[in-house]
Amino acid sequence: MQLHTHEWGAGGRTAVLVHGMMSDHRTWHRVGPALADRGYRVLAVDLRGHGRSPRGEYGAELFAEDLVETLPAAPEVVIGHSLGGLALSLAVERLQPRRAVYCDPAWSLGRTGQPVDPAVFLPFKNADRAMVRGFNPRWSDADVDIELATLADWDTATALALSGEHRTDRTPEKPVVPSLVQIAGEGFLFTDEAAAELTRRGFEVRTVPGAGHTIHRDDFEGFLTGLEGWV
Repeated sequence: MQLHTHEWGAGGRTAVLVHGMMSDHRTWHRVGPALADRGYRVLAVDLRGHGRSPRGEYGAELFAEDLVETLPAAPEVVIGHSLGGLALSLAVERLQPRRAVYCDPAWSLGRTGQPVDPAVFLPFKNADRAMVRGFNPRWSDADVDIELATLADWDTATALALSGEHRTDRTPEKPVVPSLVQIAGEGFLFTDEAAAELTRRGFEVRTVPGAGHTIHRDDFEGFLTGLEGWV
């Protein structure tokens, strides 16, 4: 499937941004221009079932296949958030970026020791401004507006396809390319023990203190600081 992409900049190096569940390329509205200012041509995709990309069957491997089908080979860096991090990890061997950044990726068993069931996100489909603001008190008004717009364009079947019997811990055994895992200090996916295990497996791990799961919207400056040396 060819995914819808949005582009910023015209630099000689390519950076790719892959969003998380319920979102689309608009989530990167500050990140894209910031990377373009650093000399990148920035491509942000809409995963299938999100934004302007087609609908169809859904599954972790299909999200990954679409990245391989859509994106140029061997980009300088790919940044994947949450579901985007999961899709990237399944596509990285074929994409072969020089560097991969996984922002609070949806791999792990979560803080409860059980896989986080994406079905818990279904009620957000009908979220109003008060609900979005309540869950994300640090977001700008622009990010709240974007979240409401992306929720309207989101196909909830994407979550159901990763739910129930499809839940599993997909943490990679080792990085395929030099890889950073950026963890939300106030997120729900990683324990300290899980972070230590990622280090043992060969990932560089950095935590953004105080940030919620969507790090780049919760603490934009902390997100960029956490990428120093990687972008």
